[in-house]
Amino acid sequence: MDFSNADIIEFMPRLLWGALVTIEITVVSILFAMALGLLVAVVRSSKLRALTLPATLFVDVMRGTPLLLQIFYIYYVLPLAGVTLSSFTAGVIALSMNYAAYLSEVFRSGIVAVPVGQREAAWSLGIPQRETMTRIVMPQALRLVIPSVGNYFVSLFKDSALVSVIALTELMRAGQLLASSTFKHFEVFTLVALIYLAISYPASWLVRWLEAYFKIGRIKPSKAP
Repeated sequence: MDFSNADIIEFMPRLLWGALVTIEITVVSILFAMALGLLVAVVRSSKLRALTLPATLFVDVMRGTPLLLQIFYIYYVLPLAGVTLSSFTAGVIALSMNYAAYLSEVFRSGIVAVPVGQREAAWSLGIPQRETMTRIVMPQALRLVIPSVGNYFVSLFKDSALVSVIALTELMRAGQLLASSTFKHFEVFTLVALIYLAISYPASWLVRWLEAYFKIGRIKPSKAP
């Protein structure tokens, strides 16, 4: 093990490029996951059985199967049905759908946490149900779930390493390629770990700050099915 400045100078450009890809896939995936998760949460909070059943099935399937399997299925199985996706697109879809299932439970918990009396008061004033949801319930619910959503963002950033199995050259894949070509596994993967830590630790600190700022606890259901 000979960790020198020359190694850092040689390895960092490729690793930082991989880190940029990791950040990109994380940001894109969390945005799609939040949008889909919020939609699923609203649907499951409704009383329309024709909509709640498919939404519940989606959540159960995503939470009941490994994320790695979902990545493989989207990238390798869908082409058999004529749907061929790039590794980046397949990774984004898999991460977005998986985390949407968990975020939907977070959003639904936030909606339930808003006192029912506020909705009843709005309805008694003649405010339509849709306007009650968008202007009274959702702003409060979203405020409650901010820390939990931030926590899932950090988790997604780390789980994005799984897309390396479909040859997407993000941070982990860049490290694997460097280690296999230089045989300096200790040096390469130590730098990879430090880059992950340099990004995830400030993000974790920001989540804790948001939690303290809003004076609320996390609403985070277990990842167990």
